[in-house]
Amino acid sequence: MSEVKEKIRFATGDMAVYPSHGVGQIETIKVQKVGGVDQAFYVLKLLESGMTIMIPTANSENVGLRPVISRNEVKKVEDILKNRENKISTQTWNRRYRDYMDKIKTGSAFEVAVVLRDLLLLRGDKELSYGERKMMDTAKNLLIRELSVARKMDEEKVEQQIEELFA
Repeated sequence: MSEVKEKIRFATGDMAVYPSHGVGQIETIKVQKVGGVDQAFYVLKLLESGMTIMIPTANSENVGLRPVISRNEVKKVEDILKNRENKISTQTWNRRYRDYMDKIKTGSAFEVAVVLRDLLLLRGDKELSYGERKMMDTAKNLLIRELSVARKMDEEKVEQQIEELFA
């Protein structure tokens, strides 16, 4: 077997965030032959669905695999959720939907927080379209899961705290 020389950023047992899918745990780092070449893969098991994803370690940064946010970054997410200064875009719902989907796909907890905040505020002004409600649920679930892991707190408690910000 040839030697695999790649930068390993995560270890077995680490929690990591995969864009649009959320938080998972690195179950193992596995070497497989692909096109006759040995490649290392992170085997990530998603917390929400239990689905397992194999991510080439050499490509993990390019696909957005990242560590769970730190305590300091949790504070920044909370500040984004509390911020009422930003004006919600007046563009059409389908344009807004595309913009928000692009933000969710970045995998950034901060971008997901912006989407969730804007949709929760918009919900207070008008009825959301089916697509917007679904996107709000996606953003909420992604953020709740990551915040609960970052804070070492129960998901229900995190959800309750977010809801209280918008009551």
